[in-house]
Amino acid sequence: MTTRILIVDDHAIVRQGIRLMLESQPTIEVVGEAADGAMAMQMARSLQPDVILMDLLMPGTDGVEGIQRIRGLGLPIHILVLSSSLEDRLIQQALQAGAHGYLLKTSRPADLLRAIEQVRQGYPVLDPAASQSLIRQVSQRDPLDTLTDRERDVFDRMARGMNNSEIAEEIIVSEGTVRTHVANVLAKLQLRDRTQVMIYALKQGLIRVDELP
Repeated sequence: MTTRILIVDDHAIVRQGIRLMLESQPTIEVVGEAADGAMAMQMARSLQPDVILMDLLMPGTDGVEGIQRIRGLGLPIHILVLSSSLEDRLIQQALQAGAHGYLLKTSRPADLLRAIEQVRQGYPVLDPAASQSLIRQVSQRDPLDTLTDRERDVFDRMARGMNNSEIAEEIIVSEGTVRTHVANVLAKLQLRDRTQVMIYALKQGLIRVDELP
């Protein structure tokens, strides 16, 4: 079965190099080349390739926006990012936009061919270096993001000096439930007591000194 490929990159010499490598494979057909995300969307609609190799850093319509537009077409097209960037933000944006894989341009030809086949079959592909980037993002996650909505309600009131009874009355739950939420907040934020909660909130700019009791 032939895999039909659209190459998207703003550098003609890069597109040509990728095309020459891919066209040496009997099961791959390069159906077109595009220089930015807008052109890629138009060609995706008309050519309906199986896989799009998408660069990210392009003038005009960049790769992330191109991915969003193409996914918005609702066509059964798989998108494999082929980029030189290991910037955490770009990797996350590309995957959130709907890319099915992320590979670096420094990858070996055999790795690219394998990634194309995996993406074509619906399997996600992530370059090992990109995986490490995502792991760093998770490890650097704001501890407040780990709180549930109710735990955040309790945290906000703890930071303003409210006791369990006052919190329970305000958010309309039992004091026992508040005690459970307080314990979870302290554990997740790795804080010892309510005083540390107040200090933490002040340092994060979540409350002002004049809001304290």
